[in-house]
Amino acid sequence: MAVLAHPVRPDRPGRSGPSVGGIRPGARRPALRPLGPQWYAPVMGTAIVATAGAALPPTPPGPRPLWVAVWALSAVALAAVLGARAGHWLHHRDQARAHLLDPAVAPFYGCPPMALLAVGAATLAVGRDVLGEGAALAVAAVLFGAGTLLALVVAVGIPYLMVVRHRPALRDASPVWLLPLVAPMVSAAVGPSLVPYLPAGQGRAALLYGCYALFGLSLLATLTMLPLVLARLVSHGPPPLALTPALFLVLGPLGQSTTAVGRLADMAPSAVGAPYAGALSAFAVVYGVPVTGFALLWLALAAALVVRAVRRGMRFTMTWWAFTFPVGTCVTGAAGLAAHTGLTAFAWLAAALFAVLVTAWAVAAWGTVRGLLGGSLPGAPGTPAPEPVRAG
Repeated sequence: MAVLAHPVRPDRPGRSGPSVGGIRPGARRPALRPLGPQWYAPVMGTAIVATAGAALPPTPPGPRPLWVAVWALSAVALAAVLGARAGHWLHHRDQARAHLLDPAVAPFYGCPPMALLAVGAATLAVGRDVLGEGAALAVAAVLFGAGTLLALVVAVGIPYLMVVRHRPALRDASPVWLLPLVAPMVSAAVGPSLVPYLPAGQGRAALLYGCYALFGLSLLATLTMLPLVLARLVSHGPPPLALTPALFLVLGPLGQSTTAVGRLADMAPSAVGAPYAGALSAFAVVYGVPVTGFALLWLALAAALVVRAVRRGMRFTMTWWAFTFPVGTCVTGAAGLAAHTGLTAFAWLAAALFAVLVTAWAVAAWGTVRGLLGGSLPGAPGTPAPEPVRAG
């Protein structure tokens, strides 16, 4: 979920690592050195605009070429970030390892699998208008497979590092801790779109139930982590100004899980049939409606804290991408509920959230482009100091 960038800590003086062939690691491709995994967040935030736009009920035919253009932009961005991150690992392996061992940066390794999955979903939803259904299906299947495998790796690997290496305190709890845990939920939401392309029988049933397993894995892990985030807010107050947008990350597992159960219910009749298909359709509503209610509560709380942060001088950072992907998952979740319940209220909710998503994407994209052209990105400032406690 998904998504967001955390300020990357600069290298400590005198710790640039051993030289390789007489050249220090930081001396080769220096522009790539601060490039962390959080740079997949703009890919996620862009791809979800295309997917959410195509999912709006009813889907108007007019804007579809616009969603196709946004999908193409996300695909180009994914290719660019994949290439840059490959260069980062090739030329700055010491810094890449340092990112994994940094408790502030490591959770952002949940972003790469979600970026792959988000672009794959958008490819099958609107990219087929350009690629054709066969090519779009092949791309979506490859990205789904790679994204799901990587999602499982980070869902286990990052918590493992937190336990044995990072050892964070409760006051360090942050919504970014949810990123590696919500990645399998994105797989659970994307996988159902591939079900109709499998042969009827074991193949479809296996993919459907596999997606439900991914849903449960991510949901239960999120339910164990979310109370820590809430406890941190209540006991230690708001996060530092620059990290306040990360509060929107909590919307990711809420909206994505609602989207997942809705899409899985849509595909259940062709994969498992009665009596489970009817039960799964009912579960999509019984689960999705209350979770959407909590998502709206959290959205109001997070928005209020963001307004507070803006009034206290919060400026643009890459964390602003947290306003995009999580909100987009709420759009697709509300759209699914509109289809399953027939309530116009959910359709209007999806449209309202989509307007928020597009506005947030435009602001984040403008800030990122301006930062790149101005030279302030991809380098990022050090981890911000705790905000002074003030009343109000």
